[in-house]
Amino acid sequence: MPKLTLSEDSVTFSVRVVPRASKSAVAGDLDGAVKIRIAAPPVDGEANDELIRFLAKLLGVGRQQVEIISGATSKNKIVRITGVTIEDCQKMLQQDSLNFKL
Repeated sequence: MPKLTLSEDSVTFSVRVVPRASKSAVAGDLDGAVKIRIAAPPVDGEANDELIRFLAKLLGVGRQQVEIISGATSKNKIVRITGVTIEDCQKMLQQDSLNFKL
């Protein structure tokens, strides 16, 4: 399971993005990061926008509460989610990962 870090009112974790997927979904974990397939190309910030939209929907928070704090132009990113607990994040990420089918 990827490492999630609690700091003040937010949870931070690493994400490995795989763009141009048929649909956005959590695809498990990879080297301590949450592997997420994104249904958008890595062009003009489209994949980042879709990542933020997907995580906000998955975790039940607003898009403003999801922030890419590192790796905006990389497949490896660090994401901060405010207003959630580590337990909520782990539960939702694991649940979506179990629903993922190759």
